[in-house]
Amino acid sequence: IYFLNTGYLFPETTQYKDLLQKQFGLNIIDLKPTVPKILQKDNQGNLLFTSDPDYCCYLNKVQPLDSVLADHDVWINGVRADQSKVRSELFVEDFAPHNVIRFHPLLDWTKQMVWAYIKENNLPHHPLEDKGFVSIGCEPCTRKITISDAERVGRWYGMNKTECGLNTDLVVKK
Repeated sequence: IYFLNTGYLFPETTQYKDLLQKQFGLNIIDLKPTVPKILQKDNQGNLLFTSDPDYCCYLNKVQPLDSVLADHDVWINGVRADQSKVRSELFVEDFAPHNVIRFHPLLDWTKQMVWAYIKENNLPHHPLEDKGFVSIGCEPCTRKITISDAERVGRWYGMNKTECGLNTDLVVKK
């Protein structure tokens, strides 16, 4: 299991990852960006997540994952179609760079189905979900939302952005 450790994650996210790793005996490998956070700035010295979130996501998520894809045949990704328009256009089996198959086993699940499965199997959930965070990513780009908001509206709030690039840049359209 690869974990995209951007360096911008909530402490609760890394604690949750550690809990899952210990509870289920998972082999989790942290993928980190090659460009240090201190150098992730635009020409005016602003941190990229404030001025160019697409490039920030590319450096911190897309590039690290792309670097290991060639070593594998299948990439299993837990996205759901009901999370965003982009995700609704994916297929259960898609293509990724390096002749890798993208497999989305939960694509046809709903949020309610996921929560029912968690409850039925007594699985831990991310602690920030209890605090109003529904879609949890990097701390600077994630906000709490109300129950009536679309699930990904809390990501990149006010930036007309709902995807980090993993489901856009790393999809090969055939």
